[in-house]
Amino acid sequence: MSELTLTAKIKINPTDEEKEKLISTVRAIKKGLNYTSEVVYQTGELVQAKLHEKTYLPLRKDYGLKSQMAQSVMKTVISKYKSMQSNGIKDTRAVFKKSEYDLVWNRDYSLVKGLFSLNTLYGRIKVSAKTDGMERFFDGSWSFGTAKLVFKKNKFYLHIPMTTEIQDVDETAIRNVVGVDLGLNFLAVTFDSKDKTLFFSGKAIKNKRGHYKKLRQNLQKRQTPSSRRRLKQIGSRENRWITDTNHCVSKALVANAGEGSLIVLEDLDGVRNATENVRKKDRYVSVSWSYAQLRTMIEYKAKQQNAKMILVDPKYTSQQCPKCGHTEKGNRDKKRHLFQCKTCEYRSNDDRIGAMNLRAKGIQYLSEVSV
Repeated sequence: MSELTLTAKIKINPTDEEKEKLISTVRAIKKGLNYTSEVVYQTGELVQAKLHEKTYLPLRKDYGLKSQMAQSVMKTVISKYKSMQSNGIKDTRAVFKKSEYDLVWNRDYSLVKGLFSLNTLYGRIKVSAKTDGMERFFDGSWSFGTAKLVFKKNKFYLHIPMTTEIQDVDETAIRNVVGVDLGLNFLAVTFDSKDKTLFFSGKAIKNKRGHYKKLRQNLQKRQTPSSRRRLKQIGSRENRWITDTNHCVSKALVANAGEGSLIVLEDLDGVRNATENVRKKDRYVSVSWSYAQLRTMIEYKAKQQNAKMILVDPKYTSQQCPKCGHTEKGNRDKKRHLFQCKTCEYRSNDDRIGAMNLRAKGIQYLSEVSV
């Protein structure tokens, strides 16, 4: 058995009075987060017990937070700085701009007779929620994680990590192995055990990203309050579009693979390295796609369909001939997106070749685990 975790985004419906209580709470939390962030930035203190000594009383007295809220604020700030450090970001103060509030299950929030009970500065309130299409999360087989209360566009949402146990795929019963090549000309190309190839074109994506880039450049030149607001709106719209596109691609890809399949992707480092040679002026349009998000979606959608996703070393997948095995850099013509073996002269689209070779690595993986 293994665990599957998904995030349920649930709109809650507080009354006007409850809404004011929630707004006051998330605003106080945000102020507390930024105060604590300043303390960490000045002192470098990331041990909660010691940070507690420096911030607990001000968080209670000056910001009006309850004891549990103050502890939660410290944990959130420490986590943020540790994440920044792991990403190589140093000597930078973390700024909390969003109106959000982390709630621990059965401490800060719970579910009572179909209503969410939420902890606020003014005590607990019980609010109804819109759960249409999410009934499965409330059938008793899913456990609730630490939720995030989000206030956006005058509405409140609960983002709740939901975890359940699922049966592991029987690798000895796998009959369909699907290689998936992620790239630029095509967002994804698949090749399966029936020798079927599926192309997800990247042309429309490149064009739309180019459109967003031009909009950004024009607005950045203006440097007005309205242009900055517009930039923020465009950024949010583009992120939603990227997420929606990745959802559609991953859903179609996994559905095409089918139940009990092995889906093989190259390591994401390979995707990044493959795009380093793109001209600098073209990098935003061609490179800055959320491959990590796409991979994550493929992985959890595969689990839901009783399939499995693995990552393999992408070494030589674009240079090796899938027919005769001859490996040579000259086999691939990047400009024309064409692969032609220098030995057996087999030719095809270069992204399709990558998917074929990834599928071969998946078959090799199965042969090794069955020994």
